[in-house]
Amino acid sequence: VVHYASPNALSAIRKLGHQGPIEGEVLLQVISGVAGQPGQLDEGLALVAMGRAAWRSDLAANGAALALRAVPLMHGRERHGAIVLARDVSELRRRGDELMTKDQTIREIHHRVKNNLQTVAALLRLQSRRLGPGPGQDALVESVRRVGVIALVYETLSTGFSETVEFDEVAARGGRAIVDVATTTGQVHLSLTGSFGQVRPEHATSLALILSEVLQNAIEHGVPGGGEIRVDARRSIEQGQDILRVSVEDDGAGLPQGFRPSRAGLGTRIVTSMVQDLGGEIRWDDGDGGGTRVRFSARLAAPTDPGRS
Repeated sequence: VVHYASPNALSAIRKLGHQGPIEGEVLLQVISGVAGQPGQLDEGLALVAMGRAAWRSDLAANGAALALRAVPLMHGRERHGAIVLARDVSELRRRGDELMTKDQTIREIHHRVKNNLQTVAALLRLQSRRLGPGPGQDALVESVRRVGVIALVYETLSTGFSETVEFDEVAARGGRAIVDVATTTGQVHLSLTGSFGQVRPEHATSLALILSEVLQNAIEHGVPGGGEIRVDARRSIEQGQDILRVSVEDDGAGLPQGFRPSRAGLGTRIVTSMVQDLGGEIRWDDGDGGGTRVRFSARLAAPTDPGRS
């Protein structure tokens, strides 16, 4: 039986839909009335309403939500009553529902973008087959690969619950796909060490394209007959900035004589431009044990998760 109810408690119970008196009433009966399910309350809620145990439970009705916690008043082993703490959590519940809806909407958008990109890639692939062998077909095949890399980033975003990308997964999946498609003779072994960590979607797209182009060049020009490609990624804080450093090294024949990035193909120019957009640097040189080594850096903003900030 309720002996005293504070003004805030009265207001909270009113929001649930109870319009009659509270003091002098049985709390369990009041709650059963607003819940609309007399005799079928959750066991935890019944314990709280009767003050029998130090327990908590939630009650929602008429668009309002109430969090209840019971504090039994004991004298020795005998229970003389209880204090029931009530908190109106309607706004918290509403915000939680909004955030959940927002997360689901964002994931659905990422999923649709991924599907649209895959459709574009399929159309480009069909067009390339109609052209027949030649520079035009080669250009379309390259475009299919680049669109597919971007689609992979959005696929990762559509299956996660965060607004950041676990880029190690993207690097591993994308790397395997490029090796499988680009390798025509021999066998190429790709190894990944270190960690890219979590990055924002706008950075993930650029990083995926950069890594894709570098791996493609390593397979086509570094180890066309098969070999090993090693990718190492390291993340560090330098002078308060989040810096990613990546090294891609193969055991092939090394850089051609007179190689200059400014005079290289479209892929190299794309990579150079994207690295600069990320505030980093890129360089090509001969590996310590032969082959070619490409090293690039990127300045990444600290990843955040707006849905849980």
